[in-house]
Amino acid sequence: MKKKQILILVLILLSFSCKKGSTPAPVDPPVAPPTYSFSDLKVNGTFNGFTYYGLNNAPVVKITFSSPISASSVAGNITLTDGSGNSATFVSSLENNDNTVVVTPSTLQPITKYTLTVNTGLLSKTGNKLQSSISVTLVTAVDDTDKFARISDEELLTLVQKQTFKYFWDFGHPTSGLARERNSSGNTVTSGGSGFGIMAMVAGVSRNFVSRAEGLARMQKIVAFLKTADRFHGAYPHWLDGNTGKVIPFSTKDNGGDLVETSFLMAGLITARQYFNGADAAETALRADINSIYNSVEWSWYRKDNGNVLYWHWSPNYNWDMNLPIKGWNESLITYVMAASSPTFSIPKSVYDQGWAQNGAMKNGNSYYGVQLPLGSANGGPLFFEHYSFLGINPMGLSDAYANYETQTKAHTLINYNYCKANPLSYYGYSENCWGLTASDIPNGYTASSPSNDVGVIAPTAALASFPYTPTESMQALKYFYYKLGNKLWGDYGFYDSFSLHQQWFASSTLAIDQGPIIVMIENYRTKLIWNLFMSAPEVKTGMKNLSFAGPNL
Repeated sequence: MKKKQILILVLILLSFSCKKGSTPAPVDPPVAPPTYSFSDLKVNGTFNGFTYYGLNNAPVVKITFSSPISASSVAGNITLTDGSGNSATFVSSLENNDNTVVVTPSTLQPITKYTLTVNTGLLSKTGNKLQSSISVTLVTAVDDTDKFARISDEELLTLVQKQTFKYFWDFGHPTSGLARERNSSGNTVTSGGSGFGIMAMVAGVSRNFVSRAEGLARMQKIVAFLKTADRFHGAYPHWLDGNTGKVIPFSTKDNGGDLVETSFLMAGLITARQYFNGADAAETALRADINSIYNSVEWSWYRKDNGNVLYWHWSPNYNWDMNLPIKGWNESLITYVMAASSPTFSIPKSVYDQGWAQNGAMKNGNSYYGVQLPLGSANGGPLFFEHYSFLGINPMGLSDAYANYETQTKAHTLINYNYCKANPLSYYGYSENCWGLTASDIPNGYTASSPSNDVGVIAPTAALASFPYTPTESMQALKYFYYKLGNKLWGDYGFYDSFSLHQQWFASSTLAIDQGPIIVMIENYRTKLIWNLFMSAPEVKTGMKNLSFAGPNL
Protein backbone atom coordinates (compact mmCIF):
# COMPACT_ATOMS: atom_id res chain seq x y z
CA MET A 1 0.00 0.00 0.00
CA LYS A 2 2.79 2.37 0.89
CA LYS A 3 4.54 1.69 -2.43
CA LYS A 4 1.31 2.29 -4.32
CA GLN A 5 0.82 5.70 -2.68
CA ILE A 6 4.36 6.73 -3.55
CA LEU A 7 3.82 5.70 -7.17
CA ILE A 8 0.61 7.76 -7.41
CA LEU A 9 2.36 10.79 -5.92
CA VAL A 10 5.15 10.51 -8.47
CA LEU A 11 2.66 10.32 -11.33
CA ILE A 12 0.84 13.42 -10.05
CA LEU A 13 4.07 15.39 -9.85
CA LEU A 14 5.03 14.30 -13.35
CA SER A 15 1.65 15.41 -14.72
CA PHE A 16 2.13 18.91 -13.24
CA SER A 17 5.63 19.23 -14.57
CA CYS A 18 4.47 18.40 -18.11
CA LYS A 19 1.70 21.01 -18.26
CA LYS A 20 1.80 23.54 -21.13
CA GLY A 21 3.51 26.86 -20.28
CA SER A 22 5.45 25.61 -17.32
CA THR A 23 8.69 27.50 -16.52
CA PRO A 24 11.88 25.63 -17.41
CA ALA A 25 14.64 25.36 -14.89
CA PRO A 26 16.90 28.48 -14.93
CA VAL A 27 20.11 28.33 -16.97
CA ASP A 28 23.27 30.05 -15.75
CA PRO A 29 24.29 33.00 -18.05
CA PRO A 30 27.42 32.53 -20.16
CA VAL A 31 30.54 33.71 -18.40
CA ALA A 32 32.36 36.52 -20.29
CA PRO A 33 36.00 35.80 -20.91
CA PRO A 34 38.15 37.72 -18.45
CA THR A 35 39.66 41.05 -19.61
CA TYR A 36 41.98 43.70 -18.25
CA SER A 37 41.76 47.48 -18.60
CA PHE A 38 43.64 50.72 -19.24
CA SER A 39 44.85 52.53 -16.12
CA ASP A 40 47.02 55.52 -16.98
CA LEU A 41 48.68 57.50 -19.78
CA LYS A 42 51.70 59.80 -19.72
CA VAL A 43 53.23 61.59 -22.71
CA ASN A 44 56.62 63.05 -21.87
CA GLY A 45 55.72 62.60 -18.23
CA THR A 46 52.35 64.37 -18.20
CA PHE A 47 48.70 63.44 -18.67
CA ASN A 48 46.53 65.77 -20.77
CA GLY A 49 43.73 63.59 -22.05
CA PHE A 50 44.26 61.72 -25.29
CA THR A 51 45.44 64.60 -27.55
CA TYR A 52 48.88 66.24 -27.29
CA TYR A 53 50.18 69.26 -29.21
CA GLY A 54 53.63 70.75 -29.60
CA LEU A 55 55.54 67.54 -29.00
CA ASN A 56 59.23 67.01 -29.71
CA ASN A 57 60.17 64.65 -32.54
CA ALA A 58 60.74 61.65 -30.24
CA PRO A 59 58.12 61.80 -27.46
CA VAL A 60 57.99 59.09 -24.79
CA VAL A 61 54.52 57.57 -24.38
CA LYS A 62 53.81 55.40 -21.33
CA ILE A 63 50.53 53.46 -21.16
CA THR A 64 49.77 51.60 -17.94
CA PHE A 65 47.30 48.70 -17.63
CA SER A 66 45.64 46.81 -14.80
CA SER A 67 47.58 43.62 -15.58
CA PRO A 68 51.10 42.76 -16.72
CA ILE A 69 51.43 42.71 -20.49
CA SER A 70 52.64 39.85 -22.67
CA ALA A 71 55.67 41.22 -24.53
CA SER A 72 55.04 38.94 -27.51
CA SER A 73 51.63 40.50 -28.21
CA VAL A 74 52.85 44.10 -28.52
CA ALA A 75 53.89 43.73 -32.16
CA GLY A 76 50.84 44.21 -34.40
CA ASN A 77 48.58 45.44 -31.60
CA ILE A 78 50.24 48.82 -31.06
CA THR A 79 50.52 50.97 -34.20
CA LEU A 80 51.66 54.51 -34.97
CA THR A 81 50.44 56.17 -38.18
CA ASP A 82 50.45 59.66 -39.69
CA GLY A 83 47.45 61.50 -41.12
CA SER A 84 47.73 59.60 -44.41
CA GLY A 85 47.77 56.23 -42.70
CA ASN A 86 51.48 55.63 -43.23
CA SER A 87 53.21 53.71 -40.47
CA ALA A 88 55.82 55.43 -38.34
CA THR A 89 58.52 53.41 -36.65
CA PHE A 90 58.91 53.16 -32.89
CA VAL A 91 60.50 50.99 -30.24
CA SER A 92 58.62 49.56 -27.29
CA SER A 93 59.53 48.14 -23.90
CA LEU A 94 57.85 47.10 -20.66
CA GLU A 95 58.37 48.50 -17.17
CA ASN A 96 56.55 48.77 -13.85
CA ASN A 97 56.40 44.95 -13.44
CA ASP A 98 55.37 44.79 -17.09
CA ASN A 99 52.14 46.74 -16.42
CA THR A 100 53.40 49.72 -18.45
CA VAL A 101 54.19 49.74 -22.15
CA VAL A 102 56.73 52.41 -23.13
CA VAL A 103 56.46 53.55 -26.76
CA THR A 104 59.26 55.76 -28.14
CA PRO A 105 58.81 56.80 -31.77
CA SER A 106 61.77 57.28 -34.04
CA THR A 107 62.28 60.83 -35.29
CA LEU A 108 58.88 62.26 -36.23
CA GLN A 109 58.27 65.01 -38.76
CA PRO A 110 57.48 68.52 -37.45
CA ILE A 111 53.94 69.95 -37.53
CA THR A 112 52.50 66.50 -38.19
CA LYS A 113 49.65 64.56 -36.61
CA TYR A 114 50.22 60.95 -35.58
CA THR A 115 47.79 58.45 -34.08
CA LEU A 116 48.98 55.84 -31.60
CA THR A 117 46.49 52.97 -31.43
CA VAL A 118 46.38 50.08 -28.94
CA ASN A 119 44.10 47.25 -30.11
CA THR A 120 42.15 44.89 -27.86
CA GLY A 121 44.38 42.09 -29.13
CA LEU A 122 47.13 43.25 -26.77
CA LEU A 123 47.20 40.36 -24.30
CA SER A 124 48.01 40.19 -20.64
CA LYS A 125 50.46 37.58 -19.39
CA THR A 126 47.49 35.42 -18.43
CA GLY A 127 46.16 35.61 -22.01
CA ASN A 128 43.35 38.06 -21.36
CA LYS A 129 42.34 40.68 -23.95
CA LEU A 130 42.25 44.44 -23.41
CA GLN A 131 38.73 45.60 -22.51
CA SER A 132 38.67 48.55 -24.96
CA SER A 133 41.03 49.87 -27.61
CA ILE A 134 42.93 53.13 -26.99
CA SER A 135 43.73 55.96 -29.40
CA VAL A 136 46.19 58.76 -28.61
CA THR A 137 46.72 61.78 -30.91
CA LEU A 138 50.26 63.15 -31.05
CA VAL A 139 50.95 66.44 -32.86
CA THR A 140 54.55 67.49 -33.26
CA ALA A 141 55.82 71.03 -32.80
CA VAL A 142 57.23 73.55 -35.24
CA ASP A 143 60.87 72.95 -36.03
CA ASP A 144 62.44 75.99 -34.39
CA THR A 145 65.51 76.15 -36.62
CA ASP A 146 65.73 79.03 -39.10
CA LYS A 147 64.69 77.96 -42.58
CA PHE A 148 66.51 80.83 -44.29
CA ALA A 149 69.61 82.84 -43.51
CA ARG A 150 69.05 85.87 -41.29
CA ILE A 151 69.05 89.25 -43.02
CA SER A 152 68.36 92.77 -41.75
CA ASP A 153 64.78 93.84 -41.08
CA GLU A 154 64.91 96.31 -43.98
CA GLU A 155 66.22 93.62 -46.33
CA LEU A 156 63.45 91.29 -45.17
CA LEU A 157 60.75 93.89 -45.84
CA THR A 158 62.15 94.49 -49.33
CA LEU A 159 62.35 90.76 -50.01
CA VAL A 160 58.70 90.25 -49.00
CA GLN A 161 57.57 93.14 -51.21
CA LYS A 162 59.64 91.98 -54.17
CA GLN A 163 58.56 88.34 -53.99
CA THR A 164 54.89 89.23 -53.48
CA PHE A 165 55.09 91.73 -56.35
CA LYS A 166 55.63 88.76 -58.67
CA TYR A 167 51.99 87.76 -58.13
CA PHE A 168 50.84 90.88 -59.95
CA TRP A 169 53.74 91.21 -62.37
CA ASP A 170 54.78 87.70 -63.45
CA PHE A 171 51.33 86.18 -62.87
CA GLY A 172 49.29 89.13 -64.12
CA HIS A 173 46.90 88.14 -66.89
CA PRO A 174 48.80 88.27 -70.21
CA THR A 175 45.99 89.89 -72.21
CA SER A 176 44.43 92.32 -69.76
CA GLY A 177 47.32 92.88 -67.37
CA LEU A 178 44.82 92.62 -64.50
CA ALA A 179 45.25 90.46 -61.42
CA ARG A 180 43.91 86.94 -61.45
CA GLU A 181 41.59 86.20 -58.54
CA ARG A 182 43.94 83.52 -57.20
CA ASN A 183 46.82 81.37 -58.41
CA SER A 184 44.41 78.80 -59.86
CA SER A 185 41.95 81.17 -61.56
CA GLY A 186 42.94 80.84 -65.22
CA ASN A 187 41.29 83.70 -67.11
CA THR A 188 39.24 84.98 -64.17
CA VAL A 189 40.52 88.41 -63.18
CA THR A 190 39.28 90.45 -60.23
CA SER A 191 38.42 94.14 -60.38
CA GLY A 192 39.06 94.93 -56.71
CA GLY A 193 42.18 92.79 -56.47
CA SER A 194 43.45 94.53 -59.60
CA GLY A 195 43.05 97.88 -57.84
CA PHE A 196 45.30 96.55 -55.08
CA GLY A 197 47.64 95.19 -57.74
CA ILE A 198 47.90 98.58 -59.46
CA MET A 199 48.97 100.13 -56.15
CA ALA A 200 51.45 97.26 -55.73
CA MET A 201 52.87 97.96 -59.19
CA VAL A 202 53.39 101.61 -58.31
CA ALA A 203 55.31 100.47 -55.22
CA GLY A 204 57.26 98.01 -57.37
CA VAL A 205 58.28 100.69 -59.87
CA SER A 206 59.26 103.01 -57.03
CA ARG A 207 61.50 100.27 -55.58
CA ASN A 208 63.00 99.46 -59.01
CA PHE A 209 61.61 95.95 -59.11
CA VAL A 210 60.68 96.93 -62.67
CA SER A 211 61.48 100.10 -64.61
CA ARG A 212 59.14 103.08 -64.90
CA ALA A 213 58.79 102.35 -68.63
CA GLU A 214 57.78 98.76 -67.87
CA GLY A 215 55.29 99.93 -65.26
CA LEU A 216 53.83 102.48 -67.66
CA ALA A 217 53.44 99.84 -70.38
CA ARG A 218 51.60 97.52 -68.00
CA MET A 219 49.31 100.36 -66.93
CA GLN A 220 48.58 101.20 -70.57
CA LYS A 221 47.59 97.58 -71.16
CA ILE A 222 45.32 97.57 -68.11
CA VAL A 223 43.63 100.86 -68.97
CA ALA A 224 43.10 99.90 -72.61
CA PHE A 225 41.41 96.70 -71.45
CA LEU A 226 39.23 98.48 -68.89
CA LYS A 227 38.00 100.95 -71.51
CA THR A 228 36.28 98.12 -73.42
CA ALA A 229 35.38 95.73 -70.57
CA ASP A 230 31.81 95.18 -69.35
CA ARG A 231 30.44 97.95 -67.14
CA PHE A 232 27.05 98.47 -65.54
CA HIS A 233 26.18 102.13 -65.07
CA GLY A 234 29.91 102.67 -64.99
CA ALA A 235 30.65 100.03 -62.35
CA TYR A 236 32.72 96.96 -63.10
CA PRO A 237 31.68 93.45 -62.06
CA HIS A 238 33.56 91.56 -59.37
CA TRP A 239 35.03 89.16 -61.95
CA LEU A 240 35.90 89.60 -65.61
CA ASP A 241 37.20 87.29 -68.29
CA GLY A 242 40.78 88.45 -68.73
CA ASN A 243 40.72 87.69 -72.44
CA THR A 244 37.36 89.14 -73.48
CA GLY A 245 36.42 91.64 -70.77
CA LYS A 246 33.03 89.97 -70.36
CA VAL A 247 31.48 89.58 -66.93
CA ILE A 248 31.98 86.28 -65.11
CA PRO A 249 29.18 85.98 -62.52
CA PHE A 250 30.41 85.94 -58.93
CA SER A 251 27.13 84.24 -58.09
CA THR A 252 23.85 83.78 -59.98
CA LYS A 253 22.47 87.25 -59.30
CA ASP A 254 25.86 88.91 -58.87
CA ASN A 255 26.46 89.25 -62.61
CA GLY A 256 26.48 93.02 -62.95
CA GLY A 257 28.04 96.02 -61.27
CA ASP A 258 29.87 95.64 -57.95
CA LEU A 259 30.30 99.12 -56.50
CA VAL A 260 32.69 98.13 -53.69
CA GLU A 261 35.05 96.23 -55.98
CA THR A 262 34.84 99.15 -58.40
CA SER A 263 35.88 101.56 -55.66
CA PHE A 264 38.97 99.46 -54.92
CA LEU A 265 39.82 99.54 -58.62
CA MET A 266 39.25 103.30 -58.89
CA ALA A 267 41.44 103.98 -55.86
CA GLY A 268 44.23 102.04 -57.57
CA LEU A 269 43.77 103.91 -60.85
CA ILE A 270 43.78 107.32 -59.13
CA THR A 271 47.00 106.33 -57.33
CA ALA A 272 48.61 105.36 -60.65
CA ARG A 273 47.40 108.59 -62.22
CA GLN A 274 49.09 110.59 -59.48
CA TYR A 275 52.32 108.59 -59.87
CA PHE A 276 52.63 108.73 -63.66
CA ASN A 277 52.68 112.52 -63.71
CA GLY A 278 55.14 113.10 -66.55
CA ALA A 279 54.51 115.71 -69.23
CA ASP A 280 55.22 113.34 -72.12
CA ALA A 281 52.43 112.14 -74.39
CA ALA A 282 52.28 108.59 -73.00
CA GLU A 283 51.81 109.53 -69.35
CA THR A 284 49.50 112.41 -70.26
CA ALA A 285 47.30 110.02 -72.27
CA LEU A 286 47.29 107.49 -69.43
CA ARG A 287 46.03 110.13 -66.99
CA ALA A 288 43.31 111.21 -69.42
CA ASP A 289 42.14 107.61 -69.85
CA ILE A 290 42.02 107.07 -66.09
CA ASN A 291 39.99 110.26 -65.64
CA SER A 292 37.54 109.07 -68.29
CA ILE A 293 37.10 105.69 -66.58
CA TYR A 294 36.67 107.19 -63.09
CA ASN A 295 34.30 109.91 -64.26
CA SER A 296 32.08 107.30 -65.95
CA VAL A 297 31.20 105.50 -62.71
CA GLU A 298 27.61 106.43 -61.86
CA TRP A 299 28.05 106.39 -58.08
CA SER A 300 24.88 108.36 -57.43
CA TRP A 301 22.81 105.96 -59.53
CA TYR A 302 23.72 103.20 -57.06
CA ARG A 303 21.68 105.05 -54.45
CA LYS A 304 18.70 103.20 -55.98
CA ASP A 305 16.10 105.91 -56.65
CA ASN A 306 18.06 108.60 -54.78
CA GLY A 307 17.92 106.85 -51.43
CA ASN A 308 20.28 107.81 -48.65
CA VAL A 309 22.52 104.73 -48.92
CA LEU A 310 24.65 103.19 -51.65
CA TYR A 311 23.93 99.66 -52.82
CA TRP A 312 26.62 97.07 -53.44
CA HIS A 313 25.20 95.34 -56.55
CA TRP A 314 23.08 95.89 -59.60
CA SER A 315 22.35 93.29 -62.28
CA PRO A 316 20.91 93.79 -65.77
CA ASN A 317 18.94 90.56 -65.26
CA TYR A 318 18.02 90.77 -61.57
CA ASN A 319 18.11 94.52 -60.96
CA TRP A 320 18.49 95.21 -57.21
CA ASP A 321 17.63 91.67 -56.08
CA MET A 322 20.93 91.28 -54.19
CA ASN A 323 19.61 94.12 -51.99
CA LEU A 324 22.79 94.74 -50.05
CA PRO A 325 23.10 98.32 -48.76
CA ILE A 326 26.67 99.37 -48.01
CA LYS A 327 26.66 100.20 -44.31
CA GLY A 328 29.58 100.66 -41.92
CA TRP A 329 31.72 99.57 -40.23
CA ASN A 330 33.46 97.32 -42.75
CA GLU A 331 35.93 97.51 -45.65
CA SER A 332 33.81 99.90 -47.73
CA LEU A 333 34.69 103.37 -46.42
CA ILE A 334 36.63 103.85 -49.67
CA THR A 335 33.40 103.36 -51.64
CA TYR A 336 31.80 106.41 -50.03
CA VAL A 337 35.00 108.43 -50.38
CA MET A 338 35.30 107.62 -54.09
CA ALA A 339 31.59 108.39 -54.59
CA ALA A 340 31.83 111.71 -52.74
CA SER A 341 34.99 112.59 -54.72
CA SER A 342 33.46 111.98 -58.15
CA PRO A 343 33.36 115.14 -60.31
CA THR A 344 30.45 113.72 -62.31
CA PHE A 345 28.24 111.47 -60.15
CA SER A 346 28.94 112.61 -56.61
CA ILE A 347 26.86 111.79 -53.54
CA PRO A 348 25.86 114.31 -50.84
CA LYS A 349 27.04 114.10 -47.24
CA SER A 350 23.58 112.87 -46.18
CA VAL A 351 24.19 109.56 -47.96
CA TYR A 352 27.42 109.11 -46.00
CA ASP A 353 25.84 110.06 -42.69
CA GLN A 354 22.59 108.15 -43.03
CA GLY A 355 23.76 105.26 -45.19
CA TRP A 356 27.33 104.47 -44.22
CA ALA A 357 27.49 105.80 -40.66
CA GLN A 358 23.80 105.03 -39.98
CA ASN A 359 23.61 108.32 -38.06
CA GLY A 360 26.24 107.06 -35.64
CA ALA A 361 24.95 103.49 -35.24
CA MET A 362 28.30 102.16 -36.48
CA LYS A 363 29.96 103.45 -33.29
CA ASN A 364 31.11 100.96 -30.69
CA GLY A 365 33.10 102.45 -27.79
CA ASN A 366 33.48 99.23 -25.79
CA SER A 367 36.83 97.77 -24.76
CA TYR A 368 38.13 94.34 -25.79
CA TYR A 369 41.33 92.80 -24.46
CA GLY A 370 42.15 96.10 -22.83
CA VAL A 371 41.67 98.24 -25.95
CA GLN A 372 38.76 100.61 -26.62
CA LEU A 373 37.28 100.21 -30.11
CA PRO A 374 35.65 103.32 -31.65
CA LEU A 375 33.73 101.64 -34.49
CA GLY A 376 32.35 98.33 -35.63
CA SER A 377 31.27 95.01 -34.22
CA ALA A 378 32.41 93.32 -31.02
CA ASN A 379 36.14 92.52 -31.09
CA GLY A 380 36.47 94.40 -34.36
CA GLY A 381 35.71 91.79 -36.99
CA PRO A 382 38.23 90.57 -39.60
CA LEU A 383 41.30 92.75 -40.07
CA PHE A 384 40.68 93.48 -43.74
CA PHE A 385 38.22 96.13 -42.48
CA GLU A 386 41.31 98.17 -41.56
CA HIS A 387 43.26 97.35 -44.73
CA TYR A 388 41.27 97.65 -47.95
CA SER A 389 40.06 101.23 -47.56
CA PHE A 390 43.29 102.39 -45.97
CA LEU A 391 45.57 101.22 -48.74
CA GLY A 392 44.97 104.69 -50.16
CA ILE A 393 43.27 106.67 -47.39
CA ASN A 394 45.84 107.68 -44.79
CA PRO A 395 44.17 107.21 -41.38
CA MET A 396 46.97 108.89 -39.42
CA GLY A 397 45.51 111.99 -37.80
CA LEU A 398 42.29 111.56 -39.81
CA SER A 399 38.95 112.12 -38.08
CA ASP A 400 35.32 112.96 -38.68
CA ALA A 401 32.15 113.10 -36.59
CA TYR A 402 32.30 109.35 -35.89
CA ALA A 403 35.90 108.44 -35.09
CA ASN A 404 39.58 109.18 -35.07
CA TYR A 405 40.73 106.73 -37.73
CA GLU A 406 44.28 106.41 -36.45
CA THR A 407 42.78 105.28 -33.15
CA GLN A 408 40.35 102.97 -34.95
CA THR A 409 42.90 101.19 -37.14
CA LYS A 410 45.40 100.71 -34.33
CA ALA A 411 42.76 99.60 -31.82
CA HIS A 412 41.23 97.01 -34.13
CA THR A 413 44.65 95.55 -34.91
CA LEU A 414 45.73 95.42 -31.25
CA ILE A 415 42.50 93.68 -30.29
CA ASN A 416 43.16 91.05 -32.97
CA TYR A 417 46.75 90.66 -31.77
CA ASN A 418 45.79 90.48 -28.08
CA TYR A 419 43.06 87.96 -28.84
CA CYS A 420 45.47 85.62 -30.63
CA LYS A 421 48.02 86.05 -27.85
CA ALA A 422 45.39 85.20 -25.20
CA ASN A 423 44.14 82.31 -27.37
CA PRO A 424 40.88 81.64 -25.51
CA LEU A 425 40.03 78.65 -27.72
CA SER A 426 43.44 77.05 -27.07
CA TYR A 427 44.45 76.59 -30.69
CA TYR A 428 47.95 75.22 -30.94
CA GLY A 429 50.38 77.71 -32.44
CA TYR A 430 48.72 81.02 -31.58
CA SER A 431 51.15 83.38 -29.88
CA GLU A 432 52.56 86.91 -29.87
CA ASN A 433 54.62 85.81 -32.89
CA CYS A 434 51.86 83.93 -34.71
CA TRP A 435 48.72 86.02 -35.02
CA GLY A 436 46.31 87.58 -37.50
CA LEU A 437 42.66 86.78 -38.23
CA THR A 438 41.04 87.98 -41.46
CA ALA A 439 39.27 86.61 -44.53
CA SER A 440 41.26 83.77 -46.09
CA ASP A 441 41.21 80.23 -47.32
CA ILE A 442 40.62 77.58 -44.67
CA PRO A 443 40.70 73.78 -44.97
CA ASN A 444 38.01 72.93 -47.56
CA GLY A 445 36.65 76.46 -47.77
CA TYR A 446 36.92 80.19 -47.15
CA THR A 447 35.81 82.34 -44.24
CA ALA A 448 36.18 85.79 -42.72
CA SER A 449 38.12 84.84 -39.59
CA SER A 450 37.94 87.13 -36.56
CA PRO A 451 37.85 86.82 -32.78
CA SER A 452 34.12 86.15 -33.18
CA ASN A 453 34.67 83.59 -35.95
CA ASP A 454 37.91 81.85 -35.07
CA VAL A 455 38.49 78.49 -36.77
CA GLY A 456 42.17 78.20 -35.91
CA VAL A 457 43.53 79.60 -39.18
CA ILE A 458 46.12 82.40 -39.36
CA ALA A 459 46.50 84.52 -42.52
CA PRO A 460 49.88 86.27 -43.02
CA THR A 461 48.19 89.23 -44.72
CA ALA A 462 46.43 90.10 -41.45
CA ALA A 463 49.60 90.90 -39.51
CA LEU A 464 51.73 92.01 -42.46
CA ALA A 465 49.21 94.48 -43.87
CA SER A 466 49.01 95.97 -40.36
CA PHE A 467 52.62 97.21 -40.31
CA PRO A 468 51.57 100.90 -40.19
CA TYR A 469 49.42 100.20 -37.11
CA THR A 470 51.47 97.66 -35.12
CA PRO A 471 55.04 97.75 -36.45
CA THR A 472 56.58 95.83 -33.55
CA GLU A 473 53.95 93.09 -33.45
CA SER A 474 53.87 92.82 -37.24
CA MET A 475 57.66 92.45 -37.44
CA GLN A 476 57.50 89.68 -34.83
CA ALA A 477 54.97 87.87 -37.00
CA LEU A 478 56.94 88.44 -40.20
CA LYS A 479 60.11 86.96 -38.74
CA TYR A 480 58.22 83.95 -37.40
CA PHE A 481 56.40 83.33 -40.69
CA TYR A 482 59.59 83.62 -42.73
CA TYR A 483 62.32 82.15 -40.56
CA LYS A 484 60.41 79.46 -38.66
CA LEU A 485 57.61 78.48 -41.09
CA GLY A 486 59.18 79.57 -44.36
CA ASN A 487 59.79 76.04 -45.65
CA LYS A 488 56.02 75.52 -45.66
CA LEU A 489 54.65 79.06 -45.96
CA TRP A 490 56.92 80.87 -48.45
CA GLY A 491 56.50 80.38 -52.18
CA ASP A 492 56.92 81.88 -55.65
CA TYR A 493 54.58 84.79 -54.90
CA GLY A 494 55.51 85.44 -51.29
CA PHE A 495 53.59 83.94 -48.40
CA TYR A 496 50.83 81.46 -49.09
CA ASP A 497 47.37 82.58 -48.09
CA SER A 498 46.91 80.95 -44.69
CA PHE A 499 47.78 78.08 -42.38
CA SER A 500 46.73 76.25 -39.24
CA LEU A 501 49.33 74.78 -36.91
CA HIS A 502 46.46 73.32 -34.89
CA GLN A 503 45.25 71.36 -37.92
CA GLN A 504 48.71 70.88 -39.47
CA TRP A 505 47.45 72.56 -42.65
CA PHE A 506 49.12 75.02 -45.02
CA ALA A 507 47.32 76.59 -47.97
CA SER A 508 48.90 76.30 -51.41
CA SER A 509 46.93 79.29 -52.66
CA THR A 510 47.71 82.97 -53.16
CA LEU A 511 44.90 85.54 -53.58
CA ALA A 512 45.09 88.99 -55.12
CA ILE A 513 43.10 90.64 -52.31
CA ASP A 514 45.51 89.23 -49.72
CA GLN A 515 48.83 89.64 -51.55
CA GLY A 516 48.16 93.25 -52.58
CA PRO A 517 47.70 94.70 -49.08
CA ILE A 518 50.98 93.10 -47.95
CA ILE A 519 53.04 95.07 -50.49
CA VAL A 520 51.05 98.29 -50.25
CA MET A 521 50.82 98.55 -46.48
CA ILE A 522 54.49 97.65 -45.99
CA GLU A 523 55.25 100.49 -48.42
CA ASN A 524 52.97 102.86 -46.51
CA TYR A 525 54.78 101.86 -43.32
CA ARG A 526 58.18 102.48 -44.90
CA THR A 527 57.59 105.58 -47.04
CA LYS A 528 53.85 106.48 -47.02
CA LEU A 529 54.15 106.38 -50.84
CA ILE A 530 50.66 105.07 -51.69
CA TRP A 531 49.02 107.19 -49.00
CA ASN A 532 50.75 110.31 -50.25
CA LEU A 533 49.83 109.66 -53.88
CA PHE A 534 46.16 108.87 -53.28
CA MET A 535 45.63 111.66 -50.77
CA SER A 536 47.24 114.15 -53.18
CA ALA A 537 44.41 113.72 -55.70
CA PRO A 538 42.42 116.96 -55.76
CA GLU A 539 39.08 115.14 -56.12
CA VAL A 540 39.85 113.05 -53.04
CA LYS A 541 40.72 116.12 -50.97
CA THR A 542 37.49 117.82 -52.05
CA GLY A 543 35.35 114.74 -51.53
CA MET A 544 36.67 113.97 -48.07
CA LYS A 545 36.32 117.58 -46.98
CA ASN A 546 32.71 117.52 -48.24
CA LEU A 547 32.15 114.55 -45.94
CA SER A 548 33.63 116.63 -43.08
CA PHE A 549 36.85 114.66 -42.71
CA ALA A 550 39.73 116.58 -41.17
CA GLY A 551 43.41 115.77 -40.92
CA PRO A 552 46.95 116.79 -41.82
CA ASN A 553 46.73 115.21 -45.29
CA LEU A 554 43.64 117.16 -46.34
